[in-house]
Amino acid sequence: MRPGDDMRSSIVQQIARQALATFRSGGCVGEASRCFPEQQSKLRALLTEVRAADLRLVVPRAEDAKHPYHGSPPPVTYMHICETDEFSMGVFLLKRGASIPLHDHPGMHGMLKVMYGKTRITCFDLLDKSPLSGASTGEPQSGSLRRSVLRSTGEYTEHSGPCVLAPHRDNLHRIDAVDGPTAFLDILAPPYDPDDGRDCHYYKVVPEAAREAGGPQTPQDHGSEVWLMEISQPPDFWCGSEPYPGPGVGL
Repeated sequence: MRPGDDMRSSIVQQIARQALATFRSGGCVGEASRCFPEQQSKLRALLTEVRAADLRLVVPRAEDAKHPYHGSPPPVTYMHICETDEFSMGVFLLKRGASIPLHDHPGMHGMLKVMYGKTRITCFDLLDKSPLSGASTGEPQSGSLRRSVLRSTGEYTEHSGPCVLAPHRDNLHRIDAVDGPTAFLDILAPPYDPDDGRDCHYYKVVPEAAREAGGPQTPQDHGSEVWLMEISQPPDFWCGSEPYPGPGVGL
C-alpha cells in the first residue's frame, strides 16, 4: 500500500491477491477444477464488500448526475489498476445515458461490481459454435450471424453482489448506465490478448434473421432465442482513460 493508506483500503489489495489465486495457472483455473469454486466464492465475497470510497472514487453530485451525455467527451472512461498474465483489474466509468455495446470475452471469466449509480447488464449465450453468412439479411459479407439466447438481464447498484461471467455462460453482454452516471470495478481473466485469440468482438440483434426463422424479432424473455450479427465497433462508442486515484496494488 502507499504511505497513508488505511486498513480499509487494503481490500483492494485483497481483491487483487484473491483474483490471482482464483485465476492463476497450474490446474486451479477452470470451472471443472476442485479448487476453482471455492476460490471464486472468496473473490465474490470480497467484491460484495468493496465500495467507491475504497477506490477513492468521486461519486458525482446529484445535480451533476442529471446532465446527459451529449457525445463530446468519451462516453466511457477506464481507470487501470493492475494486470498480470492471469487477470486484469480496473474501473469503467459510464456517463449518464452511456452504454458499452454488446460484446464478448472469448474464453474469459469476468466479474463486475458496481461502485456507484445503477447499471443494467444484459447477457447472451451463443448457441452455435460456427457462424452463418450474413448475406441473407442484406448485411455486409463481413458480418456473421450467430444463433444465441438471452440469458439474463439485471440492474445492479453498489449494494448488489457482483455480476459473474463465464467462458460459456453470460459471456456476451451489454452494459447501460441507468438514471445517471455509473461506475463498476471490472476483473477479466485472462486479460484480452488478440495474439492469443482473445480479441473483443461487437454484436447487434438482427430482427430480419429472427423473422425469417419464424422466431421473435427481439428477445422477449430469458431463454428466448435471438440472432446476433458480428459488427465493427460502433462509431458512437469509444473508451478514454483517466488516472486511478485509489491505493496501489502489489503482486
